[in-house]
Amino acid sequence: MSIRTYVRTRNGAIFALLGLASLMCLALVAARTVYAHTGHFQFLIWNLFLAWIPAALAALAYRQSARRGMLARFLVVPTAIVWLLFFPNAPYIVTDFVHLGQFHDPVPAWFDVMLIAWYAWTGLLLGIVSLRLMQEIVTRAAGAVAGWGLVVLVTVLGSIGIYWGRFLGWNSWNVFQAPLALFDKAFDRSGQPNAGARMLGFTVLFALLFLFVYVAAYLVGRPGEERA
Repeated sequence: MSIRTYVRTRNGAIFALLGLASLMCLALVAARTVYAHTGHFQFLIWNLFLAWIPAALAALAYRQSARRGMLARFLVVPTAIVWLLFFPNAPYIVTDFVHLGQFHDPVPAWFDVMLIAWYAWTGLLLGIVSLRLMQEIVTRAAGAVAGWGLVVLVTVLGSIGIYWGRFLGWNSWNVFQAPLALFDKAFDRSGQPNAGARMLGFTVLFALLFLFVYVAAYLVGRPGEERA
């Protein structure tokens, strides 16, 4: 399938749109860097790159699941596991709003708001698209209930992963490097007595936010069913 033909498909059009949004994100950081003569907010570029990884893995798993060969279908499982580990990186960018006002550069505040908003929404949509593809794989294999069960489970696990990344400074690859140390630090309350309540509050609120946006996007993407 040629690139032009792929873009004409629904998934191809979505990824093309997200690619254009990513280019806009890069342009905004470049403009800010030139204007302010500082590299502040360039970390968003790395965060956006990480947000693309689960989307690429989900697209790969989706294509593998559609093939007839046993090997291709078998590879869906390890691909899905790696996807789950990297999934929190997509909606994680929403939490980068904490950096507003952190840098005292000669840049209008409204510009920084728009800058982070572009990255946050692009990352959030990358997460939604990747989860939608994985939901479709599970729905085809085990039914709609299992598909929505995956959505809820991944949303909760992803919110916990975002908490670990934002408050504990852990990354997806730390699961491979030091899995035991990750869990020890995550549940160690000796240094932060209120860490458990903070983790619970953040996880619940972020999971509800993501589920709301995901379900809304799901329903908006199916307007023809009401007429039918």
